[in-house]
Amino acid sequence: MSKENNQNTPKKPRFSSWWVYGVIIALILGFQFFSGSTFSTTKKTTTSELQEYLRNGDIAKIVIIRNAGQAKVFLTEEALQKEVHRDVADKPMLPSSGAVPQYVLDYGDLQNFENDINEIKKENNLDTIVDFDTESNILGDLLLSLLPFALIIGIWIYLMRRMSSGAGGGAGGQIFNIGKSKAKLFDEKTDTRTSFKDVAGLEGAKEEVQEIVEFLKNPDKYTSLGGKIPKGALLVGPPGTGKTLLAKAVAGEAKVPFFSLSGSDFVEMFVGVGASRVRDLFKQAKDKSPAIIFIDEIDAIGRARGKNNFTGSNDERENTLNQLLTEMDGFGTNTNVIVLAATNRADVLDKALMRAGRFDRQIYVDLPDLRERKEIFEVHLRPIKTAETLDLDFLAKQTPGFSGADIANVCNEAALIAARKEKKAVTKQDFLDAVDRIVGGLEKKNKIITPDEKKTIAYHEAGHATVSWMLEHAAPLVKVTIVPRGQSLGAAWYLPEERLIVRPEQMLDEMCATMGGRAAEKVVFNKISTGALSDLEKVTKQARAMVTIYGLNEKLGNITYYDSSGQNEYGFTKPYSEETAQKIDQEISKIIESQYQRAIKLLEDNKDKLTELAERLLEKEVIFKDDLEKIFGKRPFDKEDDQEPATVNGHEAKKEETTENEEDKSKVEE
Repeated sequence: MSKENNQNTPKKPRFSSWWVYGVIIALILGFQFFSGSTFSTTKKTTTSELQEYLRNGDIAKIVIIRNAGQAKVFLTEEALQKEVHRDVADKPMLPSSGAVPQYVLDYGDLQNFENDINEIKKENNLDTIVDFDTESNILGDLLLSLLPFALIIGIWIYLMRRMSSGAGGGAGGQIFNIGKSKAKLFDEKTDTRTSFKDVAGLEGAKEEVQEIVEFLKNPDKYTSLGGKIPKGALLVGPPGTGKTLLAKAVAGEAKVPFFSLSGSDFVEMFVGVGASRVRDLFKQAKDKSPAIIFIDEIDAIGRARGKNNFTGSNDERENTLNQLLTEMDGFGTNTNVIVLAATNRADVLDKALMRAGRFDRQIYVDLPDLRERKEIFEVHLRPIKTAETLDLDFLAKQTPGFSGADIANVCNEAALIAARKEKKAVTKQDFLDAVDRIVGGLEKKNKIITPDEKKTIAYHEAGHATVSWMLEHAAPLVKVTIVPRGQSLGAAWYLPEERLIVRPEQMLDEMCATMGGRAAEKVVFNKISTGALSDLEKVTKQARAMVTIYGLNEKLGNITYYDSSGQNEYGFTKPYSEETAQKIDQEISKIIESQYQRAIKLLEDNKDKLTELAERLLEKEVIFKDDLEKIFGKRPFDKEDDQEPATVNGHEAKKEETTENEEDKSKVEE
């Protein structure tokens, strides 16, 4: 039969259980309806008419229904021939199970009603039968008693049908389908619109996943040479670098079914549910192969097993992980199902999950470099209405250390700032203000600061600027401000050099510049304040890293106590002795104090310039690189090929901020 004939054939109506319920209800109502006196000739009468009929000798029998307060009147055969009773003389339309009365009335007080009848009978010497009876509606009473149970059962059936039909929030949320997978299936024709064109940068990662796409599109190309399709690829990298976006692009490019879910979707309060969902997920994927399974934040179920499990609370998670390991290792070479996973905590994943044969490839998605940031800006600027042709190289240079998500936030924030200023298009200055807003926070010009505090803040920030200007390896200064922003009271903004390796002299110069704020307070006021908390936190971390991680201390030598597996954090003992701990503390303190004294000496030698810079800062509140050049002269360490940030409307680009806060609050933005 052709498709057209199939389409023209009328479809038979589907059977529904609601028809059965409807028929039962109709039968009950009909029985009640027909069993009554609706279709009989019974007529309602009054007490006075009854007494008159009784005196005339028309009544053969009166049946008093005590529990209903009603009396039924049966006429004699002679009375039925009279004209006055013609309306009730006809036979009933439907047969009845018993005798049908001709009249019925509602009496008031039973005693009075009975006395009146007996009195009339005695006066007229009548033999009318007076009988007493009680009526019971068996069906009605039965329905009334069963109604609560029927209502409860009906509600229960309704809820169960709703949950089993998917109205209860998806397959995983149903009481009968709780073991079903909660993965969302993206249709390759409609849902997955993302392609590799939408993923800027990440060239190395894209190459790896493009090969996976090629596996799915043309598997024979590889299997014909004896190769096997990889079973899994793990995307690892800091938050916001585009791991999930890359997986979406794979789904869009491969044109295959794409199952997406989070690692937490396997977790449930019921025992065994996680493992059941894993089985169901892989069963669905195999049925639709070739397919891709993407598990975001896999560390939710993939943590290393048996590590300090004192309470047994993670047994269910371990069962889920065991099932995942079994499913991944149980794939045949011809199933064409590939598992993609993403995490920023690869160090805590189980070793069995990371081995070859499960996740054959680990793709590291790093923070974008200068060229990649430019490409990311190009992608996110497409929907932005700009007033001019933006210098993307300039914007990329002002955002070192920004992830793809951060850059997207910069573009969105710039558009919001332009809209707030009633602009018709976004300008370059809006992007610079957006970087300021994201890195440092919102300006708080209405914050109440006393003149003495403001002077201290000005000298503190001037100290940072002066020391960093005098040191070769310190980051180039962009601007200094004493306008409160976010949680900070003042900030010195730098544009740090992007380095792959860092030398000891570079770290020491940065530490010296960071201590310049407290050193300036000591040199000028001979007092120190709590405003340097963020500086102390930063230099302490740097000094500790030099001693315990990078092996840059001569006294301790070439040794590190860093554990890349992340297992040390669960231990109860330090990986060194108490004597070594004392040495570490001494060396950390020695490094910090030496840089503090170095900063004090630099500031004492340039105290007049420090004072001039602080006074200008108090006057203008915000000063730029040009102001420092007027006071200190050209910085001797600047490279000739370095491009200085362009000034736009009196502002310049900025990135790294060192902030000082009220009392014990502080923040360092890097």
